[in-house]
Amino acid sequence: MKTEKYKVIIVEDVKLELKGTEEIFRNEIPEVEIIGTAMTETEFWTLMGGTKPDLILLDLGLGGSTTIGVDICRKLKQSDATARVLIFTGEVLNERLWVDVLDAGADGIILKTGELLTKTDVMSVLDGKRWAFNTPILKIIIERFKQSVRIESKRQEAIINYDIDEYDERFLRHLALGYTKEMIANLKGMPFGVKSLEKKQSDLCNRLFDPSERGGINATRLVVRAFELRILDLDNLEADDE
Repeated sequence: MKTEKYKVIIVEDVKLELKGTEEIFRNEIPEVEIIGTAMTETEFWTLMGGTKPDLILLDLGLGGSTTIGVDICRKLKQSDATARVLIFTGEVLNERLWVDVLDAGADGIILKTGELLTKTDVMSVLDGKRWAFNTPILKIIIERFKQSVRIESKRQEAIINYDIDEYDERFLRHLALGYTKEMIANLKGMPFGVKSLEKKQSDLCNRLFDPSERGGINATRLVVRAFELRILDLDNLEADDE
């Protein structure tokens, strides 16, 4: 059990918010000692040159930029993979920024809304646990997870209901990417010639459309239908190795 206080550096460029964060540590997390604060990237790296904190509490936006925090986190993790970085940010709507900083190696994200920073969040990171998120961001993560599961479930149901096999999916996916039937026939491991692919297209039209809708269906309409049924996933639309 650690007998000395944990050492933390706070990186925050808004004086009022920095003062509030310091008060949270002093009043609610006595196990932690603030050994330095920085309002700019330069001040932060100067602090890091003379000490090794147990935790860096890092705001993403510094000096008007929303990416400096991501860059700091990435550099920290590249130089020391054991460095513990907890993001404390007011970027409550910029989900892409959250993904970027998690990819950079952050140990958690606390949004400056709702319950704010708690002792549980800080101590969980100091204890080496990942990931630390407060309730506002957890709600968003859970909703995204539920949405992802629902979409994947619909895709699996469509594949079963419309009897879609590997070659059907490959054919539809490459049509969506703009491949001609000649190009698809030349894909590695594709056991169909152009005439067979024309028959496959006709067969897919019969499977994916009601009888009343089957007149004059071209490749574009077929692909649109495959997206509508979730057979194709726009986020995973990549060509096979040729």
